[in-house]
Amino acid sequence: MPRAIQITEFGGPEKLQLVELAVGEPGPGEIRIRHHACGLNFIDVYQRTGLYPNPLPLTLGMEAAGIVEAVGPGVTHLRVGDRAAYASNPPGAYSELRVMPAKTVVRLPDGIAFDSAAGMMLKGLTAQYLLKKTLPAEGLQPGDFVLFHAAAGGVGLIACQWARALGLQLIGTAGGASKCALAREHGAAHVIDYTSEDFVARVKDITGGQGVKVVYDSIGRDTFEGSLNCLRPFGLLASFGNASGPVPPFAPGMLGAKGSLYLTRATLFTHIATREATQAMADDLFAVVGSGQVKIRIDQRYDLADVAQAHRNLEARKTTGSTVLMP
Repeated sequence: MPRAIQITEFGGPEKLQLVELAVGEPGPGEIRIRHHACGLNFIDVYQRTGLYPNPLPLTLGMEAAGIVEAVGPGVTHLRVGDRAAYASNPPGAYSELRVMPAKTVVRLPDGIAFDSAAGMMLKGLTAQYLLKKTLPAEGLQPGDFVLFHAAAGGVGLIACQWARALGLQLIGTAGGASKCALAREHGAAHVIDYTSEDFVARVKDITGGQGVKVVYDSIGRDTFEGSLNCLRPFGLLASFGNASGPVPPFAPGMLGAKGSLYLTRATLFTHIATREATQAMADDLFAVVGSGQVKIRIDQRYDLADVAQAHRNLEARKTTGSTVLMP
């Protein structure tokens, strides 16, 4: 039977179990897909620990790429034999074979490899909705400064390149000289090593004391207040992750005191709630990758059975770019 990675209780990487699961036929609006590569993301850690709770037992994983093996009634945009990829609820991508809703699965262009697709769908669609849809009240124009935390990670390296293509001056933070160099190599206009520099002071220096229009923050607790302090008046803090833990409660009045700031807690899955929206965002992503303006960097590959080590390395911030699991 096909293999998958499940948890039966929340906790550390040791809770990840390699199991065999029977996979049936797709029902209405569903497909069955055989995975060639699966993506690893921080949301998988949040679900494993229970920060984002799901019913147990739970097969983890939110993105993958492979071949459509069967199509259920009512599915018209996919056919048996199609190359396909997705970033989607419900979880279940850590598997060799699965049945899943078809609405957020898209056909994969022939020029994009399965491992690249598995490393780009969730991260690339996240970069797309951040840079194209999660915008400050005054908008973004070429030449504007934006701050992007974890710029050497999977989402970050895509965002660095895409921001450069849009003419934005992306200020990227990363941990250590090698990660900072990687972010700069991929298009960051400025880089800040948060292990040795005060990122708030550096942002003010870079922007001539004005601050940035928007901060894209996937770190959470450790960077929240500093991120607010990097914003110019009417700026936007777009929080989209909790790598250091969730942001603690705060008084909304602080947003006024710091310059009538805006705050949003964005999620990809709101943006890809319909097939039409998913397809439009994927088309934009495929176009910028196909043009060569954004290249997908796969820096780590693990066998599906070694997923626990992959989680340990991700949580220890030992990874760069994208990580994929090979079924």
